Amino acid sequence: MALDRFFRRRRPQQQPGTDVPDLWTQCPACKEGVYNRDLEAGAYVCPKCGHHIRLDAAQRVQVLLDEGSFTQLSGRVQPTDALNFQDTEAYTDRLRRAQKKTGRPDAILTGTGTILDVPVTLAVMDFAFSGGSMGSVVGEEIARAAEHAAAHGTPLIIVTASGGARMQESALSLMQMAKTTVALETLTERGLPYVSLLTDPTTGGVTASFATIADVIVAEPGALIGFAGPRVIQQTIRQNLPEGFQRAEFLLEHGMVDAVVDRREQRAYLASLLGLLTRREVSA
Repeated sequence: MALDRFFRRRRPQQQPGTDVPDLWTQCPACKEGVYNRDLEAGAYVCPKCGHHIRLDAAQRVQVLLDEGSFTQLSGRVQPTDALNFQDTEAYTDRLRRAQKKTGRPDAILTGTGTILDVPVTLAVMDFAFSGGSMGSVVGEEIARAAEHAAAHGTPLIIVTASGGARMQESALSLMQMAKTTVALETLTERGLPYVSLLTDPTTGGVTASFATIADVIVAEPGALIGFAGPRVIQQTIRQNLPEGFQRAEFLLEHGMVDAVVDRREQRAYLASLLGLLTRREVSA
């Protein structure tokens, strides 16, 4: 076959309705392509630059908990549009779209499981659901998770990823800051540890409430953590901000978080930490 005819040949076309799985992901930081199999094996951390790619709630459970140990608690509470809120579209339409996208009723997943055989109660915020915004359901599920942990004598871990309070629920959303804070007191009364894992991003009312009142506050490398965004702060105080302001490493240097832990080491770190706090022997 002549070379010109070879290069003119048409490539096989994908048949309508067939699914071709994506084999690789482009790292948003270094822009290099990483095979999904390698990415999953490395806890979704780019092996080329170390960037921690954002996870949805199900992926976070997969990374943190022992395989097959997760039992879901959340999912029975449904959000409502108590204020009949509408901006560019109705709040109910936004909810339906987010629910279809994530397959869950709201921006949180809670349940029980083990980390290297250490029993825990786990709550994971899902940034894919409306930016992980905190509404009434998120507050209620966190309160229930805290009560469950207290009742069953297990440590509580909350993984945060949120843009803050959900504006479509107005004051009802802001009330969750107080509600979650009070619910966590039940763990203190029982002498049970509460560990907060801050991931990118953790901002707004979530940072100002349950995310930063834990016994131990852990953050992922490079995570944006703060109340207002750097641009808003800079425009307010009219001063240039330090390099890396509101990133996990900066906050560690200034005492806001206790540790910055690579995602690939979090299971071992959390198991060891909880073993010390509960005086429990941890398996290797």
